[in-house]
Amino acid sequence: MNKEISAIEAANLRENEDNVTFLDVREDEEVTVCRIEGALHIPMGQIPDRAEALPQDGKLVVYCHHGMRSMNVCQYLEARGFTNTINLGGGIHAWALQVDPNMSRY
Repeated sequence: MNKEISAIEAANLRENEDNVTFLDVREDEEVTVCRIEGALHIPMGQIPDRAEALPQDGKLVVYCHHGMRSMNVCQYLEARGFTNTINLGGGIHAWALQVDPNMSRY
């Protein structure tokens, strides 16, 4: 089952819990425009080769631009036994609108 979290909920989670990893699955060019500080960056296409490096404990908040690629990554990881994935609904676009209005958008 795919779990989803809003940008506000994700910001609160990040603020109040220790064991939370943000995973940015956007492409390199997208990350140069804007990023969530401290997030792990693995482009979606590299996830199959690098999934073993991802934490399986704590929460793994996965995001992209609007939330579709990250939803696919969550489903992929869940099919491989991950139980800690949460999709950031609306992606970094929602984060920029609701959490960090000074963030560049594209």
